Amino acid sequence: MILGLIPARGGSKGVPNKNIKTIYGKPLIAWTIEKALEAKKLDAVVVSTDSEKIAEIAQNCGAQVMMRPARLARDTASTQDVMAHVLRQMPADILVLLQPTSPCREKGLIDSCIDEFLQNDYDSLATGFMCDYKEYGKNTLPRQQIEGFFYDDGNVYVIKAENILKGDRYGTKIGHKYISRYENMEIDDKFDFWLLEKILEKQMTEGLE
Repeated sequence: MILGLIPARGGSKGVPNKNIKTIYGKPLIAWTIEKALEAKKLDAVVVSTDSEKIAEIAQNCGAQVMMRPARLARDTASTQDVMAHVLRQMPADILVLLQPTSPCREKGLIDSCIDEFLQNDYDSLATGFMCDYKEYGKNTLPRQQIEGFFYDDGNVYVIKAENILKGDRYGTKIGHKYISRYENMEIDDKFDFWLLEKILEKQMTEGLE
C-alpha cells in the first residue's frame, strides 16, 4: 500500500491558521489534497491534524482524516513522530509525505516521484534543488564554481514505511528529484502567501514552464 500523508497542525506562529488560510480562492490545504487525490499511485490520502476545522475542510475535499494526540500538536512535535503515529494506525509499505505549505505541484509530479522511487529501490526520495548559498564574507569562489548541495524543498517525500517505524526517515539509499523553481516555493510568512498566490494564479490561467 502506498499512503499519502498530509500533516496539518492547527497552530501556526508565523501565519495564524496558515493551513486553512485562503489562497487564490481555496484553503491552502485544499491545493495539496486535490493533487494527492489526482495521483494514480496513491492508494489512500490521509490528513493528520489536531484541528476540527482542518478536519472538516479535509473531509469536504475528499481526504481521510486522522486526529492526532495532543503531544503531536505541540511546536516540539516532529514530522517523524507524526508519520510513525499514522503508520501505526494505517499500515502501509510506502509513505508519501506532502506538506500543505508547498501548494505548487505540476500535474503528475507525485506519481513521477513514486515511479522514480520504485525504479531505483530507494529508501527515501525528496524533491528539491541545487543550493549554492554561502555565508557572506566566507566564500572566495565565483558563484558558478561553488559545488553546492541538494536541498529538499518540502514538496514531496517518498519513504519506506518500515524505516520510518524504525526511527529513520532517510535510510542509506537516497534519491534526489529536481523540480521547477516555482514548485520549490513554500509558505512560511505573509510575503510567501502573496507570492505563491501570484504563482498559482499564473499557473491556473496561463500555465508555467
